[in-house]
Amino acid sequence: MSILNMTALELGRKIKSGDITAPEAARAVLEQIKTQEPVIHAYVTVDQEGALERAAGVQEKIRRGELTGPLAGVPVAVKDNLCTKGLLTTCSSNILYNFVPAYTAQAVLNLEDAGAVVVGKTNMDEFAMGSTTETSAFGVTRNPRNPDHVPGGSSGGSCAAVAAEECFCALGSDTGGSIRQPGSYCGVTGIKPTYGTVSRYGLIAYGSSLDQVGPIAKDVSDCAALLEAIASYDRKDSTSIPRKDLDFTGALVDDVRGMKIGIPRDYLGEGLDDEVRAAVLKAAQVLKDRGAVVEEFDLSLAEYAIPAYYVIASAEASSNLSRFDGVKYGLRAEEYEGLHQMYKKSRSQGFGPEVKRRIMLGSFVLSSGYYDAYYLKALRTKALIKKAFDKAFADYDVILGPVAPTTAPKLGESLQDPLKMYLGDIYTVSVNLAGIPAMTVPCGQDSKGLPIGLQLMGDCFQEKKIIRAAYTFEQTGEGR
Repeated sequence: MSILNMTALELGRKIKSGDITAPEAARAVLEQIKTQEPVIHAYVTVDQEGALERAAGVQEKIRRGELTGPLAGVPVAVKDNLCTKGLLTTCSSNILYNFVPAYTAQAVLNLEDAGAVVVGKTNMDEFAMGSTTETSAFGVTRNPRNPDHVPGGSSGGSCAAVAAEECFCALGSDTGGSIRQPGSYCGVTGIKPTYGTVSRYGLIAYGSSLDQVGPIAKDVSDCAALLEAIASYDRKDSTSIPRKDLDFTGALVDDVRGMKIGIPRDYLGEGLDDEVRAAVLKAAQVLKDRGAVVEEFDLSLAEYAIPAYYVIASAEASSNLSRFDGVKYGLRAEEYEGLHQMYKKSRSQGFGPEVKRRIMLGSFVLSSGYYDAYYLKALRTKALIKKAFDKAFADYDVILGPVAPTTAPKLGESLQDPLKMYLGDIYTVSVNLAGIPAMTVPCGQDSKGLPIGLQLMGDCFQEKKIIRAAYTFEQTGEGR
């Protein structure tokens, strides 16, 4: 078996046993990056020298017995909105084209403490605003399964890098489905954890009440191990939650007997592609055959999730992105007269169309006269959506559904109609509004050979249930 064909955990075991060294693994990935990047463009920055240096240091620590974890020596990638000390962090935006942070995000530090080797920073939709990785200021990323199609977004670079074997696993961020949707499009596995499980310290904010860092990998086992490595309580993040149940690999059990799984009827109606519906229902039948109790139910308020999400996310974005003004860091316009013109020119030149659109929408819904009509109403809807999920989880262990209405669209199709792109998030945004965990696992392909993803949602702090259900489904081999 080639090094690149291994999962992260398989590679970790080989490194631990001495069959492969960490520098060998890093060189194999860097060579794959050189081969694939001219077409895929999954990375914004590749840190070849730093990766080889870290791999050598990790190998020495493994030799001395200081690093014994399952991910020691494994090459990983990091989404370019997570700060990395001394390494360019751009959010795929011109306004941060030259930004090199003075500190590293806590999730990345946790990954490095586990012995993982960061090889580079992955491309993304600018400031995580988009669903295709086409709004990046540094060029589009292509889907490794079919380069004529998008990889999804906003963590499209991370998902494409895993799918193209340009890393063994990666970190992404999920504000409204940004790990799960590209995971579905690229045929990889990803988890959006319960809000507060992974520190947001060092994650450049888009929507602070919605953002969550999560893992992307080839399979469920790798995802569980990666989540176990990055999850921690962090005093530097006021939304971080101390948890004792972080043994996610302990949930890798091939057994769903007696588990109650609900399928929202709202998720199977108009707008869902027939092939996607068939693949999701087939996956549900597989779990039923393995002993789970599977039934349909009504999850109310699903149609209000998209407007509530985009009002809240845009409002928070307009506030969070006000710090990028050309004064402290990043792009500053070369010619201007006075402070206000410098602000305007720097932001006009630095932000792309989609970011500007969301900043304007957010500023509008927060403005005097519209705050009550839009923003407060959206917050009330968010609370009602959380109540609807609470009611559902009183009856079910896991909620099952599609990740996206279709498989990956062709490059250029989505940007022509931003509203259509927003509606593509209909099955994912509710999870972020409710703060619950969810994951995607491949469940088949359409007639064009494009991957289809299955979404599994759990109640707050119940990642283990969705990991168990996903692992059981994966073990049947039906999704590949």
